[in-house]
Amino acid sequence: MHGDPMMWVAGVRALYLQALHPRAVRGVMQNSTAFNRQKSGRNDAWGRLMRTANFVGTITYGTTEAAERAGARVRKIHTMLSATDPDTGERYGVDEPELLLWVHCAEIDSYLQVARRSGFPLTDAQADRYIGEQRAGARLVGLDPDVVPANQEEMAAYFEKVRPELAVGPEAREVDDFLLRPPTHPLLVPAREVLWRRVARLAYAALPPYAHELYGRPAPKPDTVTLQLRATGNLLRCIPARLRWQLPPKHILRAMSRLGPGSRPAPYKLGR
Repeated sequence: MHGDPMMWVAGVRALYLQALHPRAVRGVMQNSTAFNRQKSGRNDAWGRLMRTANFVGTITYGTTEAAERAGARVRKIHTMLSATDPDTGERYGVDEPELLLWVHCAEIDSYLQVARRSGFPLTDAQADRYIGEQRAGARLVGLDPDVVPANQEEMAAYFEKVRPELAVGPEAREVDDFLLRPPTHPLLVPAREVLWRRVARLAYAALPPYAHELYGRPAPKPDTVTLQLRATGNLLRCIPARLRWQLPPKHILRAMSRLGPGSRPAPYKLGR
């Protein structure tokens, strides 16, 4: 599933969703210039997104040793970072379990929701299996797998429980502003308006209704959004997989070279 081109839309949806947790997004904004509109943050912004994609690719397609090393790096970085609540003055670590859990669940839910709504063929049993499998990734960033949702029912219960804590503060507004108008070279502004903004709008539209209410920006009806996701998925999947996989850092091609051609990820294998 992680080799599907709609995962890029899902990743943007995850950023929108993650920004709704004030403590979690504050930890990002106070330790990084990634979503700062100032010029100094431009390189870090795209660099941060690519580092996240590289981490997901490593733990999905890399060796066990590579995945463990990637997890160790993330955990080490997190232990050195903290944030301050501007209202109370409280200082807290960004590796608090509840913050790591929120980031994990927002990410996995986004991958699953966008994939299924865009036509990726997963049964309910396979969706449950996918959520359960991702607890391995949760362990790598420092979470106890036993406290991480293992299926769709547990994931839905988690979001219902955490919803009262969600809000749109100034940090979430900065993330929203960045995702709609990411800094880019002046010559690439037309392409940003034509291509990137469509991706960002579709990712935003794919959020749950309560997220739209918090951001205060309407979105099309869910059925309309599902049709848009399916149309986009059908279009992107027309691009040959071998061509898509040539994009750096080529995790899938390296895995196929290591494991053999029979390891090629393909949706039809889900029906076996």
